[in-house]
Amino acid sequence: MHEELTDRWARWLLGGREGGDRQVSEWALSGLRGMRDAVLERAAIQPDDVVLDVGAGDGLIAFGALERVAPGGRVIFGDVSRTLLDHCRQAAVELGVSHRCGFLECSAEDLRGIRDGSVDVVTTRSVLIYVADKERALSEFYRVLKPGGRISLWEPINRLMFPEARGLWNGYDVRDVQDLADRVVAAAVADGRPGLEPMVGFDDRDLFDMARKAGFMPAHLNLRRDLETRREPRSWEGFLRSAPNPLAPTFGEVIDRALTEGERKRFAACLRPQVEEGLRVVAMAYAQVWGEKPDR
Repeated sequence: MHEELTDRWARWLLGGREGGDRQVSEWALSGLRGMRDAVLERAAIQPDDVVLDVGAGDGLIAFGALERVAPGGRVIFGDVSRTLLDHCRQAAVELGVSHRCGFLECSAEDLRGIRDGSVDVVTTRSVLIYVADKERALSEFYRVLKPGGRISLWEPINRLMFPEARGLWNGYDVRDVQDLADRVVAAAVADGRPGLEPMVGFDDRDLFDMARKAGFMPAHLNLRRDLETRREPRSWEGFLRSAPNPLAPTFGEVIDRALTEGERKRFAACLRPQVEEGLRVVAMAYAQVWGEKPDR
């Protein structure tokens, strides 16, 4: 199935995020459910609402919203990826809820397929982080909302996490091969540079200011930062096949480009036992933004 996927967003969400490792996928889904519930709670969704999930991806937020708008509400799945929309459409058919779904190929900053003042709620999860013109996206969210409509957004704040402390790579201790790790880090930054600025060029203060400028009142933001050690064993092969985000090459590709064959063996001798044992440092920062379009 994955060989047939037509774009990087679908390839990553439907396989590349975890490198095909089922156990890692289950861990990720467990964490994502908590994020989904937080987004939906802040959205204050009511039965019969119309919800637009921008950057719907594989439908995590949108399918959760469908349960809350029942019986008469509707959820619009919006995404730049036709493949992901087809994936969600098929899932909706199998769940018997397709009659309450809409599907729109669109970007966050161009929602021209949605009429002014036609939806009750706009949601996102890890979407604006990839959008260059975030102010335009917030303005589009404001435009399509009815008076009294709500936004509920969940966005990583990479500026507070990037770059990692020297001696770590993807949370693993690489001090014993620091000379090689420096080259791997440089290669990863070079490969991911086209999409890097939107991902690290803003923080929580910028995000809140954009919501305010768009016209949301009241508006609220919660910032959370975590630094902790986790034990998440995974296969070495799955790790090499995985990528940190849709715009980045896989970890294996970066290692291959940065190091010679002998150097790769030395790097793997340090890294592989840690990956398979699963002990790593995890740093996270994210902002939840929620607010209303004034009812006037």
